This record gives sequence, structure tokens and C-alpha cells, in this order.
Amino acid sequence: MIGVMAATIAEKVRTLLVKKTLGIERHEYVAVAWSFAYFFCILSSYYIVRPVRETMAVGSGPQTIPYLFIGTFFAMMIATSIFGWVASRFPRRVFLPWVYLFFSANIAIFWVVFTRTIDSGESTIWLGRAYFVWVGVFNLFVVSVFWSFMADIYTREQGRRLFGIISAGGSIGAILGGVATSAFVTTIGTHNLLPVAGVLLLLSLFCITQLRKWVISEHEDAVNETAASEKPLGGSAFAGITHMLSSNYFIAIAITSLIASTLGAALYMFAAELVEVEIPIVDERTRFFSNMNIAANLLTLIFQAFAVKQVVQRFGIGRALVLMPIVSAIGFVMLAMDPVLAVVAILTVARRAVGFGFSKPGTDMLYSVVTPEEKYKTKNFIDTAVYRGGDVIGTWFIRSMSALGIAGISMVMVPIAVFWAFVSLWLGRDYKRKAKALADSGVE
Repeated sequence: MIGVMAATIAEKVRTLLVKKTLGIERHEYVAVAWSFAYFFCILSSYYIVRPVRETMAVGSGPQTIPYLFIGTFFAMMIATSIFGWVASRFPRRVFLPWVYLFFSANIAIFWVVFTRTIDSGESTIWLGRAYFVWVGVFNLFVVSVFWSFMADIYTREQGRRLFGIISAGGSIGAILGGVATSAFVTTIGTHNLLPVAGVLLLLSLFCITQLRKWVISEHEDAVNETAASEKPLGGSAFAGITHMLSSNYFIAIAITSLIASTLGAALYMFAAELVEVEIPIVDERTRFFSNMNIAANLLTLIFQAFAVKQVVQRFGIGRALVLMPIVSAIGFVMLAMDPVLAVVAILTVARRAVGFGFSKPGTDMLYSVVTPEEKYKTKNFIDTAVYRGGDVIGTWFIRSMSALGIAGISMVMVPIAVFWAFVSLWLGRDYKRKAKALADSGVE
């Protein structure tokens, strides 16, 4: 009797904590756990290499940042073309692991070259610039492929419930990666953090394997229509570009991506300019950027674990997407009034927290109403090449207004953020229309 009562109480607690609060059904436990771990590995790896990139940017000189973004953009265009070709000819179960193997090998190569260069006493400026460009490709690529995979294995209804908690796995990884960087960088040196990042990225391969097994068991009768299919996606290597240009829906997503990266580039350049003056020691710069990442990811984790599902289900994707433009507009007004490093850091933390807490899961949900080819190729093109194109446009746009100073440029950013808000609301309405059309046709 006591055992039965205990089991009943345990079931009620499970229902309250897991199903009601987190939105996870019993048959989804395994998949969510592996998705959580997968994103944890990716972002913990990235947030170890990211502060290294910021330090390299400051060391290269703030005036070189627009040129670094041009290099990143062209590198991204080449990478997305290669990815499109691979995705057209190989099954998803083949090319997904190879993406992570490729970038893990890159990390190992950079570590060896950095070690030899530093030990020989040579300058690392040009090596640092190459590393900056590489990280710009790496971070968007591995995250974009992850969310393409998530949009592929979960239904629209599952995405609305689960993407928030899955995103929290990445935030926890990002926090721990940032804490490790901040704690050890001054002891072991910036470049010696890279092997840790490479190992974490390799662990994501095991998560992909386990998720593929779950997909096969969950969709046993229709496995050829899932991410475990033996069939390649087919189509053109440049389908991502053509699909985007032929759809108002994708064009609107691309516009929001361009604006987000333009505003982010402004803050990036402000931070580089101010850090160069206020923080002269290289490893201390790495620690500063790492601490900003930790703060942003702590806030992001709270949003993802407890707010995303409620906001999306109660108010819709459009209103979840509009939070980031609103925060940006308010933040740039504050920065115009007080253009100092502390305000830049606070606005950067706030934008990243709201962006990764609400906008990123919301934007990824937008791809749950498109075809598998569009989920990988078009999403990848927008998330990578278009976003990096925004960096290029943003940095040169901001450079052209340098005479206005940080305060003047910040005021120019405000109406751009307001326009972004209106586009986000339109996207939410169009997503709802597409989801209804699919539901009416019997597609989950």
C-alpha cells in the first residue's frame, strides 16, 4: 500500500515538474536528453574558443574588424556552397557527423600552429586574423546544422514545447565553457584552451548517433522520411540561395538576420574600441569577454528553461521574436545617453540573453513548416552567409558614421530596431498561416 502511494506521489511530481513545467512527454525523455547533451557539447566548445577570437580581434586592431568580417563573409560563402553540394549528394546520417569531425580537426591544427608560433616568439597577429575568420564560420555552422537537425526530428508541436529546454542545454554548456575559460586562461594561456574545445565537439558525434537511433525507433514505419533516411536531400548545391530569393517568408527571415547582425556588429566594434583603451593585458581581455558570456548565458538559461515555452504557447512566435528588437531599441537609446564600456557590456549581455533565450528558439521554430531541403540548405545559408553578410554591411555602415561617435551611431540604430520589430510580427503571422495549411493537409 505504501509502495503504491509512493509511486503515485512520484508520478504526480514527475507530471508537475517534467510535463507541466518543462513540457516533456514520457516518450520524448531519451531524445530530449541526447539533444540537451548535444547542444551542451557544441556551445561549451564554442564558448571556449569565442573569447579567444575577441582577444584576437582587439589585438589585430579595432580598425581591422571590417576587413576581418569581409574575410569571414567570403569564407562563409565558400563553406555554404560546399555544404550545399554535400547535402545534395549524401544522406543526413553521413554528412552531419562529418561537419563536426571537420571542425574538430581544424581546432587541433590551430592549437599546434599557435603553440609553435608562441614558443618561437613570433608574432601571432596574422594567425589571429585567420583564427578570427575561422571562428566566424565555425560558430554559425555548427549551431545552424544542430538546429536544422532539431527541426528535422521534432514536429512543430514538439518544437514549441521542447526547443526552449533543449536550448537550455546549450546555455549550461556555454556557462561552463565560459567559467572554464575565465578560471584557467591566465594560468595555461589562451591558446591551450583549444584542445578542450576540440574534445567537447567530438563528444557531440555520440549524441547524433543516439538521436538517430531514437528517430528510427520513433518513426519505424516512415524512417525514409526522417533524418535517419539513407536518401540524400538532392537538389542543387545552391538551392539555399534560390529558395530564399523565391519566398517572402525566407526573405523576411533574412532581413531579421541582417538587422540582428548589423546591430550586433555595432556593439562589437564599440566594445573592441573601448577594451583596447581600458584593458591593456591580453589574458585579462579574454577574461573580460568570457565574463560577459557567462552573464549572458546565465540569463539565457533562465529564459530558456522557464519562459520560452510559456511565451510561445501563450503569445505566439511573433511576439516572442519581437522581444529582441524592443530590447535593442531601448538599449541603444541608453547607450546614446551614456556611451561607456559598462553600458556596452550590459546591452551586449541583455541582447544575447533575449536573443538566445527567445529569438533563436523562435526563429528555429519558423523552419518547422518548410521542406527538409529548406531546413538544411536555406536555413544554413541564412544562418551563415546572410548573417555574416550583415556583419560586413554593419561594420562598414558603422565605420562610415564614425564621425558621429558611439552616441550618434547608437541613435541611428534605434529606428532600424523598430523596423525589425514589425518584420518579426509579420513573420509570426505568416508562420501561423503556414502551420494551419499544413495541419489542414494532415501533416504534423
